[in-house]
Amino acid sequence: MSVAADSIRDRQRIIWDQFAAGWKKWDAELLGWQAPFGDAVIQDARLQPDSIVLDVASGTGEPGLTAATLVPDGEVVLTDISAGMLRVAEEKASARGLANVSFSVCDAAELPFDDGTFDAVLCCFGVTFFPDMKAALREMVRTAKPGARISAAVWGRPAENPWASLILGTLAHHTELPSPPADMPGLFRCSPPGFMPRMFRDAGLVEVAERKVSTDLVHDSPESYWEFITDIATTVATGLAMADKEARLLIRSDVFQMLGRYEHQGALRLRSTATIVAGTRA
Repeated sequence: MSVAADSIRDRQRIIWDQFAAGWKKWDAELLGWQAPFGDAVIQDARLQPDSIVLDVASGTGEPGLTAATLVPDGEVVLTDISAGMLRVAEEKASARGLANVSFSVCDAAELPFDDGTFDAVLCCFGVTFFPDMKAALREMVRTAKPGARISAAVWGRPAENPWASLILGTLAHHTELPSPPADMPGLFRCSPPGFMPRMFRDAGLVEVAERKVSTDLVHDSPESYWEFITDIATTVATGLAMADKEARLLIRSDVFQMLGRYEHQGALRLRSTATIVAGTRA
């Protein structure tokens, strides 16, 4: 891994450890919101009751913990770069009585598993944040058995995701928050049509297909949305940290005003769209 990628990875580990408490706080809301995406990733992995499954960048546990309930005679290994996030996942697994899960703090580009170990590899919203996507995908393919399915979710285009683009656009208007280069980690890095299928094919996968899944992020008030997004979204927190007090107040005011467009039947409903891509190891 390059020096630049090492630096990004080390920063990410610190940041995600810091945000683990926010993800734990909003666990129920996150589960309800992102369940359609995780379910689609699992569906395209074609799990069997005895499947040995790897969940890469599993954060606080999904979709790995859900997958564990579907492979009663198999097992699921959850990995993440953040020990803090995985501790939350481990707490949740214990609370649910899941005995067929294990946890490994590791870098997706250097997975500590033998070649051909897993029947399926899952990754929900992790790929877009990997400093070296090609290296991480190679590792996911290497650790998969021949014939194994690899499936992932990445966020779609900004216009399809006002849950994030609304506040990120407002931040960009009021601060000097730079747009990340195309080859650097970023929320919408993998959103161009055909990008992920090309990455999967370049990694050696066959039978590659992609589809879109959409749902709504629902909150009962602008205040609830603001608290949620600033607790769980690292990019938003970074942008706000760059703004002075006056700018932060303006950002909040502008966001609250624009959220009015998304009010429906007494609740805020912000569209959220992901691309689900899957392929088979030859």
